[in-house]
Amino acid sequence: MINLRGCGLGLRSDFLLDIKKSKFQPDWWEVTPENWMHMPKLYEKAFEQAVNSRPTVAHGLSLSIGSVDKLNKKFVKQIKTFLDRYNIEYYSEHLSFSSLEGKQSYELLPVPMTKNMVNFISDKIKEVENIIQRNLILENATYYYAPYAEMREVDFINEVFEKSGAKMLLDVNNVFVNSVNHGFKARKFIDEIDKSKIAYMHMAGHYNDEDSKLKIDSHGMPICSGVWKLLEYTLKQVDAPVMIERDNNIPPLSELELEYNQMKEIVKRVRDAQK
Repeated sequence: MINLRGCGLGLRSDFLLDIKKSKFQPDWWEVTPENWMHMPKLYEKAFEQAVNSRPTVAHGLSLSIGSVDKLNKKFVKQIKTFLDRYNIEYYSEHLSFSSLEGKQSYELLPVPMTKNMVNFISDKIKEVENIIQRNLILENATYYYAPYAEMREVDFINEVFEKSGAKMLLDVNNVFVNSVNHGFKARKFIDEIDKSKIAYMHMAGHYNDEDSKLKIDSHGMPICSGVWKLLEYTLKQVDAPVMIERDNNIPPLSELELEYNQMKEIVKRVRDAQK
């Protein structure tokens, strides 16, 4: 369990300069290193004030832990420099790949769910941890096809974390989206995932694509009722901090605050019922 409490919010440049004049502050922030490592001077002071005022977690986009390419050690060292500079203890990424032959797509692409990939990713995780001198946290990603899959998603995830010793970022929305798109029960996935590995959780929105009939993980919509209900079910089994991730169509901070407060109320209701 990581040393966070309560509820968090993804820090975005869209509302960074509004934080000072707003009375709203989440319990903690999550930041994307790639978006802040080379930030314009305009944002530097406000960013430092934000991350110094609250506990902060880093959540990356381009580690590409599942790529067959060798680990980009130069990039990982840049991540470590960022984490050290802002005194960020926790670094999370995605259980996916985004690069091939040195070319970065910035898309979270699915890895083959096989025993060989469990071993390959586990070895690569240890490489990363040796450089950043921190435990790596990995998120269950959405996927729209499962190449060469020999295992169920939940079994693959559990084996990766068991073999590697890494921690899990459980994205509740991603479980919901994958369960609909691939025809499994979201609650059964929550029941079967190794709860002892969960460091923290994500909440996000998605949209329904009318052409493909798929749910698309966009992070650009309000959180739907089905995902809120799945969070409540999950919280009854998982004692971990949870946050809202919004990456597209970012509304004003005041609107995000309403969704954040809805999440806080759900967490409080579940925790009060458990006392």
